[in-house]
Parts: sequence; C-alpha cells; structure tokens
Amino acid sequence: MTLETSIEDMEDLEEDMEDLEEDEQLGTDSEEEDSELSDSELQDAFAKGLLKPGMNVLTTKSKTCVNNVEGIRQCLAELSKSLPWVERLDLTNLPAEDILARAEGKLPAADGTVNADDDFQREMFFYRQAQASVLEALPRLKKLNIFTKRPGDYFAEMAKSDQQMTKIRKKLISKQAILEKSEKAKKLREQRKFGKKVQVEVIQKRQKEKKDMMNAVKKYQKGMTDKLDFLDGDQKGPAAAGQKTKGDAAKRGPNAKRKSKDDRFGFGGKKSGKKWNTKESHNDVSTFRSKTAHGKGGKGGKEGRQRSAECRSKHCTTSSSPVVRAFL
Repeated sequence: MTLETSIEDMEDLEEDMEDLEEDEQLGTDSEEEDSELSDSELQDAFAKGLLKPGMNVLTTKSKTCVNNVEGIRQCLAELSKSLPWVERLDLTNLPAEDILARAEGKLPAADGTVNADDDFQREMFFYRQAQASVLEALPRLKKLNIFTKRPGDYFAEMAKSDQQMTKIRKKLISKQAILEKSEKAKKLREQRKFGKKVQVEVIQKRQKEKKDMMNAVKKYQKGMTDKLDFLDGDQKGPAAAGQKTKGDAAKRGPNAKRKSKDDRFGFGGKKSGKKWNTKESHNDVSTFRSKTAHGKGGKGGKEGRQRSAECRSKHCTTSSSPVVRAFL
C-alpha cells in the first residue's frame, strides 16, 4: 500500500461524510415543512393575509356575561321552604357573655371577633355561642309547648340497631363456642396424657410382679426356700386369696355332708357307746331293708382296693399345688 492510495481513500471518506450531512439537513428541512404544512389554521391565516413576519396569530374567544335574574329567582324559590321555626331550629346570635372574664375585668370584643390562631380562645367562643343558642331556644320552645326534657321512665333508643346487635350477639356466641371447644380439647389432651401415664405404671407394675414371681420360683426350684407365699401374689390373708374364713363358715353353718357325718359319728365329747342299741332302736324297723339284709351285697372286690391304692400312691408322688407342679 502506497501513500497516494491512502490519501485517495481519505478524500473518498470525506466526500461520503459531506453527502450524509447534506442528506440529514434536507431531511430536517422537509420535516419542518411538513409540520408547517400540516397546520391548517396557519395555512388559512396565511391565505387570508393575516400573518406577518415575526408574529403569531392569537385567537380570542369573546366571553358573554349572563345575568338571568328570573332564573336565579326561580332557583331561590325552589330551594327556599316556608317551614315553621320548630321544623328548622335555626338561630343566628353572638356568643353569650363571659361572666368570669367580666369579673376579672377582661371583657371580650363587643362584635364577637376572636383570634382564630388561639385554640383556647376559639374553643371558648364556640362554647359561648352554643350557650347563647340554648338560652334563646329554650324559652321559645316552652312558649310553643314543646317538651325539652325526657320523662324519668323514658328508655332511650339504642345507639346501634337490632340487626347490628344480633350480629354482635352471634359473634359473641361463636367466640364462646370456640373457647369451650378449645377447653374441651385441652382437657381431653390432659386426660390422654394421664391415661398413658397410668397405663405405663400398670405395665411396669405387672412386669415387676412377673419378675419377682420368676425369681421366687427359681429360688424354690433350687431349694433356697420352702415357702410358697409367692403363689398368693400381692394378696394378703385367706380372704384376699379367695379362701373361706372361719367366720364365714360359722355364719353359714355346717354343710350337709358334715352334718350327716356328725349325726353318724358324733362330734366332740364322749364317743364310746354311741352306736350301742337301745330298746327303742332295737324295736325301730323303719330303716330295715329286706333286699340288702338277705340278698347279696356288693362285692368289695379287688377293683375298689386297687383304685384306692392307686389314689394313695398318686397323692404321695404328686405335689399338692397345681401351680408349683406347672412350674416344676
């Protein structure tokens, strides 16, 4: 690349830049002309010759003043109502005389003016104006025979309607029901906790009793003790174990088997000569049975003796307690 070619390229770029600037200037001029041409009012003024160099045309609208006296009177007649004073109760007066200020020598202005920036003075002005209205209105109401005081048995109206009070009552009842429900749920939770605690205590107690029982049985098997008190468990005394006491037996009296044996063999005292015959018993034949007397009696064979021997041997070899036999 030579120096001459670089210079020619630079000149071409400068010419292109100048062409772009001219195009942009022409574009802005055309936009301004379009905006001016689009304004129809300016074109009309220019056509009529109203435009002058360096000035703008300002259009002014004429304001018409209307004083419709008849319409105003008609509106006033519609707004005004010829009602008696009792229905209106309107008063226009100055504030009442301030007796305290007069006693202190601080008399307010006679025309009723007050400093609006002084809050205390302004509130007192309102108060005295209301007081003056009451002092003027009460005598006029009494002249018209209108009662200004309620009787002693008068029930004033509620500040809220019955519908609103019904809503409030429903809301209070719903809140009370929610509180009762929460209290009931709280009590149920406490009862469940207490029930679980009692259940755990009962299970622990049973496990302890079972453990003590097994230890006692092991000691008995090993010969470390010969007592069988552990079979009764936690029960104390024959009544707790389900056994019959002597007092209960005495109250009920002897059973039929015991009574028959007492009649046959006697009970206590001298037994010798108990079965001897007397004249009356010898002559008494009511219990006589001819079949048993002359017939063959039952054989007291070997079966009866063998069975009794087996029972005696079995009784000697076995334990008296089925619980101990089960553990053994």
